[in-house]
Amino acid sequence: MTNLSKALDEIRDGLAAGMIAPYLGPGVLELVPRCPVPSSPGLLAERLVAKVAVPHKIRKNVTAAAQFIENFKHRKTLTGLLAEAFRPNVAPTPLHHYLASLAKKPLLIVDAWYDNAMETALRDANGGRTREAGDVECPATEWGQVQGVSQAEHFGEWTHYFHSDGTPADEAEGESWPTVLYKPLGGISPAANFLVSDSDFVEVLTEIDIQTPIPEVVKHLRTGAHFLFLGCRFGNQLERTFARQITKRSSDKHWAVLPGELTRNEARFLEEQNIQRIDMPLAEFVASLVGTVREEVLSAA
Repeated sequence: MTNLSKALDEIRDGLAAGMIAPYLGPGVLELVPRCPVPSSPGLLAERLVAKVAVPHKIRKNVTAAAQFIENFKHRKTLTGLLAEAFRPNVAPTPLHHYLASLAKKPLLIVDAWYDNAMETALRDANGGRTREAGDVECPATEWGQVQGVSQAEHFGEWTHYFHSDGTPADEAEGESWPTVLYKPLGGISPAANFLVSDSDFVEVLTEIDIQTPIPEVVKHLRTGAHFLFLGCRFGNQLERTFARQITKRSSDKHWAVLPGELTRNEARFLEEQNIQRIDMPLAEFVASLVGTVREEVLSAA
């Protein structure tokens, strides 16, 4: 058995057992044909600067461009531009559907981008039902969402909780969800929360070493879990810091699908965090993972 085959078997078994927490980055949207929303920080920066003129030297830096717009056009303008960019529904990919349809769903799914594809897949897996008053058996209660929020809009608050139907929840309710969708950067649905500007991240990074912005339910669910990074890169400090702090005090073995040449910082980060690299295109990895599961289902039928 090759190292790749062994890793695929370990990942498949770990996902089936609910012991692996998928960590999705913006690169997952590269699997979406004609994706209607920005699928990378660079593309988001292009979308923002096409709407508002910003200094040339920061046109490709999404956090700096967002900060300029916030400073000179108001936070509401920035939020409106982001809401416009991510308003189109993103059709879930086979990866999203696979994760949502596992017989034993992951206890924790981290989705570090602003689209709604993972949320839609989870809702589809529950038959699209939403809770109604007194409906305690509705499958929609099988998961809930926690989003990071900006201090500029919600001063003194780090996260907001939502039921699977988008209605607000409180922290105590989050502790009872079998599956938690954690969106540390916020998300378009249900309330258009976005961490995107330099000042947004300065606030979080000031506290993240002592774990203040990390929800308690995430701290609990990550204990002993392995993480599987998909569609993520670790080329800048922000990406590495969020990944490091979210996975803190989890297990000592993780995986990352990272095709192509690594930067020196990426290679060092993988070694430091004991992340096994899978050097193959994400689409190929997903086809192998999902295809293997489908073959087993068909053979058992």
